[in-house]
Amino acid sequence: MQRPKQQALMFLLGAVLVGGALGFSADRYIGHEKLASQYGSRARFYDDIGLEPQQRVTLDSMLFQQDCAIKAIIAPHDSTLKAMKAHFQAQRDSVLTKDQKTKLEAQRKVIDARRAAERAKEPKRTCSAN
Repeated sequence: MQRPKQQALMFLLGAVLVGGALGFSADRYIGHEKLASQYGSRARFYDDIGLEPQQRVTLDSMLFQQDCAIKAIIAPHDSTLKAMKAHFQAQRDSVLTKDQKTKLEAQRKVIDARRAAERAKEPKRTCSAN
């Protein structure tokens, strides 16, 4: 009787640890975009801290390499992250009224347009397969 309880407890502990690690990783990845949109454009950030042109180029390259590395780490979990996001959105939509959903969608379109405009300003780069 004691052994099945221990196995169940260990399974739950493992599930909590794995879920926590995946949740933390997803939050860090998604949270980066939120932080970037709150602060503003990268150029404004660079201006605020007074970076020289060569420093900007170097920092841009380093940030791009980091982004590629993060994408490579998260890629195997992409479908899980999308499913979690869709599940949350369905739950969120069940709480909102029709008017609130309309307002949320309008805000989402504005944010998406602003992000698309920012991306259009940045040079087109692709991550190399390592």
